[in-house]
Amino acid sequence: MNMMKVAMYYKNDDVRIEEMPIPKINEDELLVKVIASGICGSDVMEWYRIKKAPLVLGHEIAGEIVKIGKNVKKYEEGDRVFITHHVPCNTCSLCLDDLHTICDTLHKTKFYPGGFAQYIRIPEINVDHGTFILPEKMSYDEATFIEPLGCVVRGFRIMGFKPEKTVLVLGSGIAGLLNIKLAKAYGAKHIFATDINDYRLKIAKKMGADNTINAKENISDIIKKISNGKFADYVILCVGVASAVKQAIESVESGGTILWFAMTPPGVEVPVPFFDIWNKQIKMYSTYAAVEKDLTEAIELISSKKVTVTNMISHKLPLKDTEKGFKLVADAKNSIKVIIEPQK
Repeated sequence: MNMMKVAMYYKNDDVRIEEMPIPKINEDELLVKVIASGICGSDVMEWYRIKKAPLVLGHEIAGEIVKIGKNVKKYEEGDRVFITHHVPCNTCSLCLDDLHTICDTLHKTKFYPGGFAQYIRIPEINVDHGTFILPEKMSYDEATFIEPLGCVVRGFRIMGFKPEKTVLVLGSGIAGLLNIKLAKAYGAKHIFATDINDYRLKIAKKMGADNTINAKENISDIIKKISNGKFADYVILCVGVASAVKQAIESVESGGTILWFAMTPPGVEVPVPFFDIWNKQIKMYSTYAAVEKDLTEAIELISSKKVTVTNMISHKLPLKDTEKGFKLVADAKNSIKVIIEPQK
């Protein structure tokens, strides 16, 4: 068999099942059979993805090594693995300053052709710095959460999260829910979550939020009433809309921290009350992606059940239904985590 099926992305409501050759590997590479591949919120950012279409997306993957280049000594055929698509060089000045996710190499690396395919080729740099053996008790489904949880772990590390503090998560999509779960696991005192969708607010409560607030309400006033006149020590923006940026600044406590986990589309300008930022001495951080130390922590959190992820899976679909999965995630109303199974 020399051909495989892939889900080729053209736009969010046009994902076609096509055939392409199974990738050939060189002596320093791996061929991995993809068993499970999660749809990320960034996969359905049409303004970003459509510029490069058609292409095979998917980067939250778990699978089995089926072929090994003769120079690869660390792995064996049959190993169950998670592969991260972006890897840094680990040698530039940015990497040496723990700013790995700004590294030029990280933005140029990826496996081929993408996770919504039956097989992927793992380049040498990803073999060296981005391939992780799954713990025995971790399922392939659980492993699709390693990359998104790793991104959350990095955000918490960058902002210097401390336990026994109040957290506000703006937006209760998959990223927001993982931020809620990690805040809980890391010992947050009280967690607020917002969204405009009642389904997601109910899920946020199930995933660990102490209070949920409809984002159309006056969030800062509600938090202040519940928290005895205090705002949130940490505010994590998990939705890329301008109004939420304003809510973040209004809802953070003096001396508190805002983490820009999500972003608006390019070119969107948001008026910023700069005096308030200065006057309240707000600390602000932005975060993107995850690297080895973050992913290793994510693997430990999932395998130890400190962060439970299986209750976040709302849909598991065969490859032929990838377009349906994209529509579910893009619609963002009645799904949490959608996993594609390329072998089915």
